[in-house]
Amino acid sequence: MSTPEFSRPIRVDTLGGTPPILSLEADEAERRALARRFGFVEIKRLAAEVAVTRTGEAVTARGTVSAALAQSCVATGKPVEETVDEPFEVEFRPQPVSGGGEEEVELGDGELDVVFYDGAAIDIGEAVAETLFLSVAPYPRAPGAEAALRDAGVKSEEEAGPFAALAALRDKLEP
Repeated sequence: MSTPEFSRPIRVDTLGGTPPILSLEADEAERRALARRFGFVEIKRLAAEVAVTRTGEAVTARGTVSAALAQSCVATGKPVEETVDEPFEVEFRPQPVSGGGEEEVELGDGELDVVFYDGAAIDIGEAVAETLFLSVAPYPRAPGAEAALRDAGVKSEEEAGPFAALAALRDKLEP
């Protein structure tokens, strides 16, 4: 497995007592590599403030990710500027012991931000990078995107949704 672009590993056995507050910032090479991985035009800034606490073998990282980036518009391909200032909380737990074979691990709704780790370290930088990716607009749109989509024949939600189909049926039934 390759090392993540924004790796900031912390040994679990060094955590305890007063939680450290980490200030992380991606350098230019890390930002370029993350932008390539996530399909962004560019990441101008990526930083995080994170408090890390340990309870037994579980480690919790709480903090805020802030970033400035540009993504391509889904309709025009033009860069769309975006800023992120997102609080997050991720719990790291030891990898469950497998009984052999491929086993699925069931997580409840309250456990969606759980990352399993094996070995003696967790990677806070990778958690920050993944939080950034999950925090951006999934379908960024530049000014003029609606017109470009319409010109390409893409219907709006109102035109393509279930109520539009019902309205079309109604229009056929009316004399």
